[in-house]
Amino acid sequence: MRGLLYLLAFLGGLPITALAEEMPEITVTAEFRPSNDIETLTSVTVLNDSEQAARGASHLEDLLGLVPNLNFASGASRARFFQIRGIGERSQFSDPINPSVGIMIDGMDFSNMGTIAHLTDLDQIEVLRGPQGTRFGANGLAGLIAIKSRDPEPIASARIKASLASFSGRNLNATLNQPLSDETLVRLSLSKETANGLYRNQHLNKDDTNGINETHARLKILNTGANYEALVTLLHANVNNGFDAFSLDNTVNTLSDEPGFDRQKTNALAARLTLSLDKNRLEMLGTLSQSELGYGYDEDWSFVGIHPYGYQSTDHYLRDRSHQALEIRLLPKAVGEAFNERGDWVIGLYRTQQGTELTRLYTFAPGPYTSDYQNDATALYAELDFNLSDKLRWNSGARIERRSRTFSDSLAAAFNPTETLWGGRIGLQYHLRSTANLYLRVSRGFKAGGFNTDGTLNPELLEYDAESLIETELGFKTTFAATRLKLALFRADRRDQQIKSSFVRPRSDGSTEFVDFVGNAAEGVNQGIEVELEHQLSNAFSVRVAGGLLDTVFTQFINEFGEDLGGRDQAQAPRYTGSIALNYQAASTFFNLSIDAKDDYYFSDRHAVKSRAYTTANAAFGLKQQAWELTFWGRNLTDQTILTRGFGSFGNDPRKDYLTEPYYQFGSPRTLGVTLAFEQ
Repeated sequence: MRGLLYLLAFLGGLPITALAEEMPEITVTAEFRPSNDIETLTSVTVLNDSEQAARGASHLEDLLGLVPNLNFASGASRARFFQIRGIGERSQFSDPINPSVGIMIDGMDFSNMGTIAHLTDLDQIEVLRGPQGTRFGANGLAGLIAIKSRDPEPIASARIKASLASFSGRNLNATLNQPLSDETLVRLSLSKETANGLYRNQHLNKDDTNGINETHARLKILNTGANYEALVTLLHANVNNGFDAFSLDNTVNTLSDEPGFDRQKTNALAARLTLSLDKNRLEMLGTLSQSELGYGYDEDWSFVGIHPYGYQSTDHYLRDRSHQALEIRLLPKAVGEAFNERGDWVIGLYRTQQGTELTRLYTFAPGPYTSDYQNDATALYAELDFNLSDKLRWNSGARIERRSRTFSDSLAAAFNPTETLWGGRIGLQYHLRSTANLYLRVSRGFKAGGFNTDGTLNPELLEYDAESLIETELGFKTTFAATRLKLALFRADRRDQQIKSSFVRPRSDGSTEFVDFVGNAAEGVNQGIEVELEHQLSNAFSVRVAGGLLDTVFTQFINEFGEDLGGRDQAQAPRYTGSIALNYQAASTFFNLSIDAKDDYYFSDRHAVKSRAYTTANAAFGLKQQAWELTFWGRNLTDQTILTRGFGSFGNDPRKDYLTEPYYQFGSPRTLGVTLAFEQ
């Protein structure tokens, strides 16, 4: 992190040369209407296909190091759960959980399903930090990750891209853009990715038990008329990955005799219709998705006969999830037209229905466990922007949400809670000049309550309340000549914080069963700083710096073991994250060198096992010749040991009499690749 500060100081003294180009405008699309990043009252990072090419990235997890105060938890074949500013989930097993970080892919909600966050035909990724209560409601307590693919374009084009990488990695992408008429445009993208992964199963003598096998397809149809625009998106994802990532010896050599799996098959539809009225604009957005999810693992992480005291068990979770949503909103036809060209407004209605049917197949259960969970929500929201003067602008928004849920299972558990939740924000923006803004924002985020379904829990532990937070953010954004600078300071006070806990239940054979539950066990404070700086040194050279400092503490927390953790850092919250990148872009060549850094952090709130702090180097070198582009790239060139998941509250090794010890899942080591692309 010290290196980031030195570089910031160095760049602050750089001259703006006459050769340097002005910084291009960045448009944020995840809010109610597209807006210039400089004008948004929130801390946001926007990444595009340039960063994707520089990392050889095929999945969102390959770019996370570029985003300040963003972390993730694995425990699966991919980064699946995300944390923004130290807030977010780490796992999901039997019980329904409510996401703190929303994940939107082309306007469709895939929160808690980050496995399919593939970057096929990427336009841009937007990471909005802080509560997004007005726009996204209960799924935006900590923030939002929005992935947007390219829309159809009026000029016909085709692109094919093939990559080879370490660990037998292969990735093939194809995109076809075709106008059918002046009014109707079509864009089709396909991708197929396979890889063996870094783990090797010594017992089975296989190197693909934690491998990747993913297929993605997307079709976009855009139709425009004199007074309307309609965009339809069809999405198909078929993920058939292995999951065999934990070893009793904490190495990348596993001993499982029944390796697990991480699967998802999704078919989804999104339709957006925009109607131009006399003075206003009416937008209607509808989404449908159907997903089959499978997640399973070898619970003993070993084979029959490893030790006389060993046990054998698998745990499989099979889900069918359906999701429907409809949103209708009304807003002025053009930005700034309302109130005699002094402001803006939007009002909207949102309705969603989500259903999840779970079948759990567990060795030690008397039979299959099944459950049915239905979650219905209706929300009304409004937002108002108003110019108080030529330089001072008022922003406010509010959302009220009514949620009704029903749950039943094969153990006769039944819940049907209903609750009303609310959130919003008020803010002031001061225009120092046309491309420099100072803002102050106070937001209230919320997250729905829930229930635990294990019947052995005490009655007072079966249900838990909604969580809320109040966050204050002070920010500064500017572009001048060849420089873009964004700075945000924030403090969030969390109330009725939802914490995952567990207790250990011994079995008759000496092994143990772990019962997870969620409760409102804590209150906490999350505060920090985020800075992003881009500087165009010349027409060819540019530099990008991004860094985050984070301080998260429990102000009040007694864990399930009776330990007072008040004053301890919250889980998944590294105290610093940062990246530095140097880019060279010429007509026929390009080069990128970057360094990512992340502090250590607790893996869980229930034990003291930590990750390791690390600094990784990444590079890419490319050649362009007319329609061809060849790129050599590498990630984690210094081959740092990266830990992506950790446990520390149990022992699973019969050779050590089940002594409690830490266990880790490892992230990608040094990965080298080459990508060849052709575009016509």
